[in-house]
Amino acid sequence: MLSRGKPQRGSHRTRGWIVLLVLAWAIGGRLVSAAGNETERVESATKVLNEIMAIPEKNIPPALMQDAYGMAVIPNVIKAGFMVGGRHGKGILVVRNAHGSWSPPVFLTLSGGSVGWQVGVQSSDIILVFRNKSSMDHILEEQFTLGADAAVAAGPVGRHVEAGTDVRLTAAIYSYSRSKGLFVGLALEGAMLQVDHSADEAYYHQEEITPKSIFAGDVPSVPSSAQAFIQTITRYGQQSPREK
Repeated sequence: MLSRGKPQRGSHRTRGWIVLLVLAWAIGGRLVSAAGNETERVESATKVLNEIMAIPEKNIPPALMQDAYGMAVIPNVIKAGFMVGGRHGKGILVVRNAHGSWSPPVFLTLSGGSVGWQVGVQSSDIILVFRNKSSMDHILEEQFTLGADAAVAAGPVGRHVEAGTDVRLTAAIYSYSRSKGLFVGLALEGAMLQVDHSADEAYYHQEEITPKSIFAGDVPSVPSSAQAFIQTITRYGQQSPREK
């Protein structure tokens, strides 16, 4: 009859180390994956901005870009529905300081519903141009609703603003959408913006980092993807915003 014998201490220690290594690998993998996803989001925003501004007659008017206080770029917003539809997307937001420099990006999400007869799925790139500081007073709160917390209007496009649009640019926020190659002003009233705190923490590798500190440039370091986005938006908005 075979004796089972006593378990060896070494085997318990070995198993313990294996468990710890597996856990470390799993957690590390999640952190790397999360940071990678946020990097891709910033890179996608840079690509969207470059592609839209490359069409002089259909891009955001230079005067609007030069005078903007803040800008949100939200690539691949999914609009889907059957009878009742909804939108959801993830993007980034930057603001300019008193010297006209753009801040590192804060991550945000956009969501909002719509009612009507609609069937199908559609993906769009959305850009929001914030005209002044007061248009963003609620952006750092738990929830910011376009049209309720600040007036939003479909933005004009091209170098020459058509007579039928708001030629004096009096709205607080202008919204744009690109879908199937077309870039047009889009009404987004009722859509909600929320800061994506977990994405901020993953991207900047700092727990409980706040949008206020990111906007102030108080971050451990500015990742290269963020630097590329800042350089891109700087090219399209060299002039410092006027005080509103």
